[in-house]
Amino acid sequence: MITMDQIIREGHPTLRKKAEELQFPLTEEEKKTAAEMLVFLKNSQNPETAEKYGLRAGIGIAANQIDVPKRMFALHIVDEGTEPLSMTIVNPKIVSHSAQKSYLPGGEGCLSVDRDVPGFVPRYSKITVKGFTPDGEPIKKRLKGLQAIAFQHELDHLNGVMFYDHIDPDEPFRKYPDAEPLKTDEEK
Repeated sequence: MITMDQIIREGHPTLRKKAEELQFPLTEEEKKTAAEMLVFLKNSQNPETAEKYGLRAGIGIAANQIDVPKRMFALHIVDEGTEPLSMTIVNPKIVSHSAQKSYLPGGEGCLSVDRDVPGFVPRYSKITVKGFTPDGEPIKKRLKGLQAIAFQHELDHLNGVMFYDHIDPDEPFRKYPDAEPLKTDEEK
């Protein structure tokens, strides 16, 4: 079981490396890592389990955050008022995106960052993504809202990019002409 002890923190060189493409069939170790990442997210969102093991809640985790520089990540987002998204994706790609962008009004956070980093992170509002399940089955999905933002955050990890790299250092809360804040369910 993955715990916070296995998650590497900012400053670790693996977080700045571009992760390697995976070859199919995946090894048993790679499949195990893929499964464990999704279990970690589910555990981190369960209050009792999170408290018992000292887990910070997360909706996404990339393999390089556990010092495995391979192109796969897990997402587990079930509370957004849309169809739940719970998957591990291998060799993910964005194949198209909207011109419109959005950002989380409270900023983004990261399991590998133990501090608050204030600022807006503009991301595409809607994306079409492709990749594979750990068993090699093709995946193609259209994502929007929080799911699209989380996918882009994790894909950045695989390219050695941290979310705060997107924040304007001189004006962290500047308004972007092509971006709107992501509305919560209550605001819609």
